[in-house]
Amino acid sequence: MSLQFAGAEPQYQTRVVTVADQSQVGEARRAVSRLSTELGFDDHETGRVAIVVTELATNVARHGRGGQLLVRRVDGDTGLEIVAVDKGPGIADVERAVRDGYSTAGTPGKGLGAVRRMSDGFDIYSQPGKGTAVLALMRRPRASNPAAATLALELGVICVAAPGERVCGDAWIIVAGLTGPSIAIVDGLGHGEPAHEAAVAGIEACQRLPSASPSDLISRMHQALRSTRGAAAAVAEWDARAGAVRFAGVGNISCGITGADGSRSLASMNGTVGFEMRRVQEFSQSVDPGAVLVMHSDGINTRWRLDQYPGLRQRHPALAAAVLYRDFLRGRDDATVVVARKAVPSESSPT
Repeated sequence: MSLQFAGAEPQYQTRVVTVADQSQVGEARRAVSRLSTELGFDDHETGRVAIVVTELATNVARHGRGGQLLVRRVDGDTGLEIVAVDKGPGIADVERAVRDGYSTAGTPGKGLGAVRRMSDGFDIYSQPGKGTAVLALMRRPRASNPAAATLALELGVICVAAPGERVCGDAWIIVAGLTGPSIAIVDGLGHGEPAHEAAVAGIEACQRLPSASPSDLISRMHQALRSTRGAAAAVAEWDARAGAVRFAGVGNISCGITGADGSRSLASMNGTVGFEMRRVQEFSQSVDPGAVLVMHSDGINTRWRLDQYPGLRQRHPALAAAVLYRDFLRGRDDATVVVARKAVPSESSPT
């Protein structure tokens, strides 16, 4: 089993732990437990992480016919987000499966009910015959979420390197924006170290001007990337007060909005950021309160439709990101998918 570490700082990168069979459960537990220790989890909390990972990995191996654990640091390095995905037979009775103490695998933690009880945030999505995705959020004791109050978005993110590459040529960031939080994805041309350098340069440009419009951020990136091989880039600004998403993109970054009234796409312009592009055009699209924004690089196939997954829009965005990654990963390039929606009140949020 290989442990991938992909993406670009300062945003948090996705570690992909493949669990093909039962023999790899122990290695998955050790890998994620080491990460929790690096983040400052004490022995008791690391033990809690170990039980959750054991249950998730066992389910993936025994019931999902193999799958992956997608792990990233969240909440300013105070927490771990773990999403287990598989393409197995799915769960016919989700309510029964998450009942505490119910386990068909005979594991010490007693199944998904234990995962829900031990997690600081939990959600699940399953389709009979198509697979399952399970989210477990683990936080350090007394840790707060410094970003939650200011960004007002729930996010799901997967960012992984191309096969065989040490670093990812994609990068993403969320900044304050002009009228609301702005999400940027930068996809350096090609992959490997040169693409990584271009992506990081784009992210650093956003950090230097965090309260700018999408078109201004793209223009700043264009100047910053002139010494690199160039990139595709896009910025989506979520203005919850106006009920709109403003978008600007150059190159093959895809952006779509799915709400109660259907799905709409926002178009990127032709060109290469840092090399050649015309005047940046900004588009605006109204959104309903429950709408979901999906942005991704070309490492994800564009043929997805979120409404083909009944109920997924209502689940935590981390599940939507993981399902799209699972089902539409091209597998030959860096891949980033970001799913966002307006944050719901804490008492009704899965996390």
